[in-house]
Amino acid sequence: MSEQIIETLKHQWDNILNLLEVEYDVSHMMINTWIRALSIKEVTNDTIILSMDKKLGRRGIEFIEKRMYDIYLQSAIEATLDKRFELIFIVDGEETQLDKPAYSGEYDAHIQMELERSNLNPQYTFENFVIGDSNKHAHAACVAVAEEPATTYNPLYLYGNSGLGKTHLMQAIAHHIITHNPDMKVLFVTSDTFTNDVIEAIRKNKTEELRAKYRSLDVLLIDDIQNLIGRESTQVEFFNTFNDLYNATKQIIISSDKHPKEITEFEERIRTRLGWGLPIDINPPDYETRMAILRLKAETLQINITDDILDYIATNISSDIRDLESALKTVKLYGGLEGTIEELTVEKVEEILKDTISFNSIKELTADYIIKTVSDYTNISYNDITSSKRSKEIATARQIVMYLCRKYLDLYSLKQIGDAVGGKDHTTVISGVDKIKKLIETDSNMRNTVEEIEKKINK
Repeated sequence: MSEQIIETLKHQWDNILNLLEVEYDVSHMMINTWIRALSIKEVTNDTIILSMDKKLGRRGIEFIEKRMYDIYLQSAIEATLDKRFELIFIVDGEETQLDKPAYSGEYDAHIQMELERSNLNPQYTFENFVIGDSNKHAHAACVAVAEEPATTYNPLYLYGNSGLGKTHLMQAIAHHIITHNPDMKVLFVTSDTFTNDVIEAIRKNKTEELRAKYRSLDVLLIDDIQNLIGRESTQVEFFNTFNDLYNATKQIIISSDKHPKEITEFEERIRTRLGWGLPIDINPPDYETRMAILRLKAETLQINITDDILDYIATNISSDIRDLESALKTVKLYGGLEGTIEELTVEKVEEILKDTISFNSIKELTADYIIKTVSDYTNISYNDITSSKRSKEIATARQIVMYLCRKYLDLYSLKQIGDAVGGKDHTTVISGVDKIKKLIETDSNMRNTVEEIEKKINK
């Protein structure tokens, strides 16, 4: 079996390297210099041992791990072989047990203590994160921050709906930093934990201790910052903590369900600082990513389940990764109660998940809904968008509607789109769609506007 996998790997190696270049933006030069210096030494059921050319030696392996190419390579191999392997890197001539990758779980006592102190979920690592079109840019930014804290994006601000992997990525950064730099002080907290710490410090008159705890950190990660809305004292403490850390060139990582500019309840000075570094959004996963997530979760949960059932779940639950995992656990539970999970059919799974699927089912998207969404975002009335008025602001809002209808409403003809916005002919619709397409490519404000509206539509 291992010989067969080795032959398959060798046969597919060029395709795997091409995937690194296309999907993970690893440069052609980097691949030829570092990745091609690896050779396949041994394969077991769940492990691939790769040996590095002696000329590059340990330096080559450290470089690959530093740039996260090991994680990318693991994902590319999984995508090609449809199975996840642990990768072990050795230098030609070394014994295979000498080298385990950074995320093998065999941390020394100091690193383990730091991980526990930092409030991290052991499963939330880059290794366990499934990369897709909806999150690859966020993933790349997080890897950059993990490699070189406070030198690339500071603060790093992740935003998007609940259940899309923001917390996972934040903690993956923390895991990577602690594993590679165990002397750095890293702390992950939710905004509620931060609030409770502030309250306790005020109540017990220990504000200096609070400041010593947070302002001596090298990396501070705060999850769900929007929950500080209405908590004035906590916002003041956050603002001052942010300033101290930022001025000391320490890394700050924040997550939220909204772009900083949209949290209007915060003072302008806080919104401005949150947007100083890189606000980057995470969108709902596409079908392929959902399937990849389900396969990884099924493997983790040791569930032997058919692709037909995974396809049913991936097709009917589209907006929340947590719901995907919850559905899989529900199927495992019922499968165990009623016999073996291998005997489950799609029809039976439909019955098991009927309440979950009903809750997650996508409502029908209409031109009327798109017009209302654009109207709400642009503050241009529904009646103006569908009128014959031709002022620049109204015309632009109308063209955005045309563009989004064309993108999302496959069953709508050009005439139907034109009718929806006040009886415009098909040439006007084509012109409006083309104009917005060009503006998205050349005008960052338009691109951001359309992306924000799309997020509201996708909710």
